[in-house]
Amino acid sequence: MQLMQGTDQEIVTYLLTAEKEKREVEKITTRLPDLTFVQAYEIQQKLIERKEQEGLRRIGVKLGLTSKAKQEMMGVHEAIYGYLMDDMLAPEWEPVQHSHFIHPKAEPEIAFLINEDIQGTSVTTEDILKVTKYIAPAIEIIDSRYLDFKFTLVDVVADNCSSSKFIVGNKWVSAEKINLKEIGVYLSKNSEVATTGTSAAVLGDPAAAVAWAVNKLGETGRGLKKGEIILSGAITEAISFQAGDTISAHFAELGSVSFSSK
Repeated sequence: MQLMQGTDQEIVTYLLTAEKEKREVEKITTRLPDLTFVQAYEIQQKLIERKEQEGLRRIGVKLGLTSKAKQEMMGVHEAIYGYLMDDMLAPEWEPVQHSHFIHPKAEPEIAFLINEDIQGTSVTTEDILKVTKYIAPAIEIIDSRYLDFKFTLVDVVADNCSSSKFIVGNKWVSAEKINLKEIGVYLSKNSEVATTGTSAAVLGDPAAAVAWAVNKLGETGRGLKKGEIILSGAITEAISFQAGDTISAHFAELGSVSFSSK
């Protein structure tokens, strides 16, 4: 499918078709180099609306670019966000089908389970902790639709921030019982450590990252709903995996979460 100088809906169809067919496509800024962040988020919103029209349900929000070091490297000053749909939640006890992806990568994150609706533009970290029922270890599987996993930031925003699948561990802990800023994490592939990090990599505090997301959503009159899951951002770099691999993320005080690919 060729990307035309057309409407937002044509771009949405272009991206959704690539996702459904598990096929790489040219990044949209190749032909639309002047696409702005505002327009990219508008495309993202229409993409989510199209998924909802097809019967899917939004169950949360995911954050990206939450590392200050990576923001500086990319020349931007804030994180990005996308949405989690109900078909993205994968049970830990079932293998994921590698053939369902294009070029997947896994990264460890802390999941927040929101217990009250929250909306606004001046939400604080303390506000987030008050409305968080539990936190849990999680792995997000990202899978850009773009050729060779290469894109600009507006491309990735329009593509719902490479959202694909996520797995949440079975140990849910009160956020008040853990220092969210100092959780050590290591990510392993086939029992060998691939990368390590600490939760401070997520904007200094994963709860601060969630507060940022609420405030950003609040700028357009949206927020978080009770029962939603928020993935607060990658703690380490993402690693690629193939069929037959097992990926595990181990979190100090939070336990572990893993999945196998077939």
